[in-house]
Amino acid sequence: MQKALSHLRVLDLTRVLAGPWSTQNLADMGAEVIKIERPGLGDDTRAWGPPFLRDAEGRETFDSSYFLSANRGKKSITLDISTPEGQRIVRELARHCDVLVENYKVGNLARYGLAYEDIAKINPRLVYCSITGFGQTGPYAPLPGYDFVFQGMGGLMSLTGRADDEPGAGPLKVGIAIGDILAGMYATSAILAALEHRHTSGKGQYIDISLLDSVVALNSYQALNYLIAGKMPRRLGNSHPNIVPYQVFHCKEGDVIVAVGNNSQYRSFCEALERPDLAVDPRFELGEQRILNREQLVPQISAIMLTRTMMEWVERLEKFNVPCGPIYTMDQVFEDPQIRHREMRVDVPHAAGVLAPGLANPMRFSDTPITYECAAPTLGQHTDEVLAEMLKHSPEEIAALRERKIV
Repeated sequence: MQKALSHLRVLDLTRVLAGPWSTQNLADMGAEVIKIERPGLGDDTRAWGPPFLRDAEGRETFDSSYFLSANRGKKSITLDISTPEGQRIVRELARHCDVLVENYKVGNLARYGLAYEDIAKINPRLVYCSITGFGQTGPYAPLPGYDFVFQGMGGLMSLTGRADDEPGAGPLKVGIAIGDILAGMYATSAILAALEHRHTSGKGQYIDISLLDSVVALNSYQALNYLIAGKMPRRLGNSHPNIVPYQVFHCKEGDVIVAVGNNSQYRSFCEALERPDLAVDPRFELGEQRILNREQLVPQISAIMLTRTMMEWVERLEKFNVPCGPIYTMDQVFEDPQIRHREMRVDVPHAAGVLAPGLANPMRFSDTPITYECAAPTLGQHTDEVLAEMLKHSPEEIAALRERKIV
């Protein structure tokens, strides 16, 4: 089946999450992604378990769920790029590729003769994307960095957590490494844009993606609230700074999200609450007034929400066309009929002889649909195949490389 990117080949020199997330997107869309890993160890996240995938005999493999989440559909080759021979093989591979993605520290690949300037000389059509913590320029560029740090430095944690006057107040990180995921998504978009530019210009280019930049950009309207009004955003827990009521409410059993986005929806919400008086109260009638008087409105709503269970409220609010939703645990997520209908869980063949569970890519194409043919590779699974088929190395040459621990 034709896929959107089946005509492209990607050289993947990334590990952990931001880079692998980007290249997994490209693999899902059909690109051939060749992932270079360290001999013997591979991507750091292979060991980030438990849990680890179990093989057909029930034995733990060496591949963690973390690794499986970001490396679906790739080919793995092991290669020691710290050696001149390993560097030569990277350059040979890059000659045959359309895209190279890496997330080494700033300047590290230049020491190996593998920087963009080096690779562009042998393949000027190559799109070369670097993903780092702070970017390629600026006073912090040489420093290492992790998602948690950038959630703090980028301002996201100043917005996330309970309000300062509530129990348990204080900054909180998001429950996943959102800076890594976001940088990976920005990298995917940038790579596709650079490939489209190459389509018209015939030239590749260099892309500089920073996790810190990505998190700062994520602040979106909250940052603009500050830049325009000069007012420091504050943590509001599950409330919204610009819309009321737009938050989580405790129920008799479970919790429900109410997302009232306009005055019409607010009036419908008051009908569902059987409190029409709240809809015409001059303190709450319009959105601006509800923001100013949230401290008077929200406690009244909270008391009413405790009279029914989460699912009772969801069913009732949906009848009144009020945007709402339950807060699911992970098991409930995959039991939900909408999520099951959208087939967000996929089970993909793995070299260990089992089907590895995974999450479907949310991009849906009418003519070039994403299909899931293979899970994340085992370490070095495709080394011989890539060296033989792409670089025309003989079995003897590959054996010699393996004996010298180059691959």
